[in-house]
Amino acid sequence: MAGIYIHIPFCRHKCLYCDFYSVASLARRLELVDAIVAEIGYRHGYLDDSSIQTIYFGGGTPSTLSSEELGRILDKLNQQFEVSPAVEITLEANPEDLTPEYLKELRVLGINRLSIGIQSFNDEHLIYFGRKHTAIAAIQAIENARNAGFLNISADLIYGFPGLTSEQWKRNIATMVSLGIEHISAYQLMVEQGSVFYKRQQKGTFKPIDDDESAENYQYLTNALSGNGYEHYELSNFCKPGFHSRHNSSYWFGERYLGLGPSAHSFNGISRQWNVSSIEKYCRAVVTGDKWFEEEFLTEKDRYNELILTRLRTKRGLLNEEMALVATIQQSWFEKQAKEMESKGLLKRMEFGWIISEEKWLISDGIISELME
Repeated sequence: MAGIYIHIPFCRHKCLYCDFYSVASLARRLELVDAIVAEIGYRHGYLDDSSIQTIYFGGGTPSTLSSEELGRILDKLNQQFEVSPAVEITLEANPEDLTPEYLKELRVLGINRLSIGIQSFNDEHLIYFGRKHTAIAAIQAIENARNAGFLNISADLIYGFPGLTSEQWKRNIATMVSLGIEHISAYQLMVEQGSVFYKRQQKGTFKPIDDDESAENYQYLTNALSGNGYEHYELSNFCKPGFHSRHNSSYWFGERYLGLGPSAHSFNGISRQWNVSSIEKYCRAVVTGDKWFEEEFLTEKDRYNELILTRLRTKRGLLNEEMALVATIQQSWFEKQAKEMESKGLLKRMEFGWIISEEKWLISDGIISELME
């Protein structure tokens, strides 16, 4: 079992909170698609003969590619890999790209899951984030997707930012629920280095809200979605029964994956690789056969830290049999730290392993950092 991630770095504009590798230009699309197709040919042995269960187009904005360009990539993947008939194929998309015609073309390609960057159903918030769609356009995009036959839609929301009132936040969540969205990812606004908000913060023209306000947003979110039948299966992710993100879950549970495109990361259980974060350098290296990625081999300490960092973000938690696979020295460290965390009510021992209780997820980063070596 394995997954494939394809990074499409193009954006028509850069959102003010974004620090992912992306370029606010659609130039070099053909060149990049050619390079990704070539990389697939080079990398087909990376995952051995594993069946591909998930394919994920992320970015950037993958919906800036035409259906023909997406089709070229998918065709090459099907030629080079054993793709499961039940594969989950996700496309990240902006609402303004999801026209009825484009959505029908995506369905023909076999894309069966959309991840739509809605962020808010309030036009003032969308302007504040630097988004170009409107609330009406977001709702229309979802209706277009339903009409095209999409039965698995994920959408993003942002909370914890200046100017967000409790009533506005409640309306955002209520709107999402009323639209029947199968999967909701909700993220606190983080001021990341490299983003426009970060530059403004450095100049003193942007001030984040305090943690208590964000905590109130998060608490209402978890209560409201749980009350409407959503499972809170990971720190920032909620789904209706049977609609968890299979691709993202593969990251959290240690499955192997291949990353294609500039800045994409790969993991095969032994090492991690990351492609160069430059369209120009990536395309040139792939064409010439030069190395376009760096690699590090995981130590026992790396494996342990990875296990703690990923598993304890989830409702499933850290299993006893997973901990049994790490080195003895790391097992001893974990037992010592875990007992201390348990005594403080921060970590919970279960028959099957360890979890961070949902009510403590908001401070899970601190708990996890104490457990890492």
